[in-house]
Amino acid sequence: MSTAKIATVLGGNGFVGQYVVQNLAAAGYTVRVASRRPDRAALLRPLGRVGQIAPFYASVLDDASVACVVKNASIVVNLVAVLGSTSRQGLEAVNVQGAERVARLSAQAGVGSFVQMSALGASPSAASAYGRSRAAGEDAVRKHLPNASFVRPSVIFGPDDHFFNLFGTLARYLPILPVYAPAARLQPVFVGDVAHVVSRVALDPALAGKVWSLGGPNVLTMRQIYQWVLKETRRNRILFAVPPALAKIQASIFEHLPGKLITRDQLLMLSEDNVVPPGQPGFADLNIAPRSIQTTVPFYLDRYRAGGSRSGVLVPEQ
Repeated sequence: MSTAKIATVLGGNGFVGQYVVQNLAAAGYTVRVASRRPDRAALLRPLGRVGQIAPFYASVLDDASVACVVKNASIVVNLVAVLGSTSRQGLEAVNVQGAERVARLSAQAGVGSFVQMSALGASPSAASAYGRSRAAGEDAVRKHLPNASFVRPSVIFGPDDHFFNLFGTLARYLPILPVYAPAARLQPVFVGDVAHVVSRVALDPALAGKVWSLGGPNVLTMRQIYQWVLKETRRNRILFAVPPALAKIQASIFEHLPGKLITRDQLLMLSEDNVVPPGQPGFADLNIAPRSIQTTVPFYLDRYRAGGSRSGVLVPEQ
């Protein structure tokens, strides 16, 4: 491989990663797609020229594999994180120690551009352990790479998301939909727009060293999100605002079941609004107009519609 223009994307076979990989390949980079499942990354090869996109094994928990994939790279993007871990040790190991490991070894390798994916609401004083782990991960990266960039998106949506697709699935099968933290406000952001910012920041040295807070044009409560999904899927369902005490009991059970519908830490995340703070660098500073849920989500929610995607039957809005 040429050492002139190499970019390494850890977690590159994931939801955001595949878009980042495509953008960096389009910019002329040989892209190392580093993950614990390189067999899945093989599906990304057609996004570039022959040999331009190369799957590699790497775990952010292991020095040797990370050192291998960042060697001779001029760009490193770390997208690896855990959200639904039920243990603080899992959050610490991946979101903090893993981020520190990638940054330390990238600094030792002389990487010039480093982008760390974080999350809106990352703060040492965040209510959730996840939010605190993201803030600690940022601090760990800065110790080794003071000029690193950080991208903090709100909840990310797109065709393969686990957000609107989850709500669509629930609307299909459940007559009564449980709504947790119905007044919590979110600012959903399109996956392609997030990847665009990650790529822009990675490629332009003038944009380095900042925290980029990303949210889409829609600010909605959890209740409004459910109502909108019901309208788009043409389903008539009852919305049940789960009382906080019952929500905690349910979350303590669900977090140990496959799929993890809701965890106790996610309930704590929903106790704080997940919207872009005023005055933070974001889309406007990059002259990017983020896509709304109305222009994107209906195209993949139609699979959940009553009567199928071709149904023309409307039901009353909830």
